[in-house]
Amino acid sequence: MLKITQLIARNATVANLAGSRSLQPRLYSNAVAVNEEATTTTPNAATNADEPIEMANPFEKEPQQCILCKHNITPNFKNVKLLSQFQSPYTGRIYGRHITGLCKQKQQDVEQAISRAQHSLLMPGYHKDVDFLHDPKLFDPEKPVRPHKY
Repeated sequence: MLKITQLIARNATVANLAGSRSLQPRLYSNAVAVNEEATTTTPNAATNADEPIEMANPFEKEPQQCILCKHNITPNFKNVKLLSQFQSPYTGRIYGRHITGLCKQKQQDVEQAISRAQHSLLMPGYHKDVDFLHDPKLFDPEKPVRPHKY
C-alpha cells in the first residue's frame, strides 16, 4: 500500500488531478486515440463494436393461419360440401375450434353457415350426408390441434 501511494505522489501533478490522461498506461491511451479517430472518420458506421446489431429473430415462428384464412375461403351456407367437413358424421355436431384449428372469426362464420344451411334444409341436422362421408379430411377429430389437458 505504501509503494502505491508513493508512486501516485511521485507521478501526481496539478494537471493529473484536474483530469488529464497522463496517468493511464501508454498503450491504453493510444488505443483510445485510435478509436476516437475511427469513430470520427466514419459517422455512418456503428459507434461501438460491442453494441448489438439489428437482425431478424432466427427463432421466431411464422404466424399460423387457419386453413380457411390461408386459402382465403369464406364459408357460405350454399357450399354444403365444405361445411360438412366441420360436422361430425355420427351426431351432426359441429366440431369446436380446438379440433378444427380455425381462427375465432372463421369458426363463427362456419357455425353460422352450418346452422343457416340446416334451417334452409341443405344439410341434415343429426348426421352427415352420405354423399360426403368419403371426402378428404381437413383435420383429424381424434387428434385435436389444441388438445384438452385431461
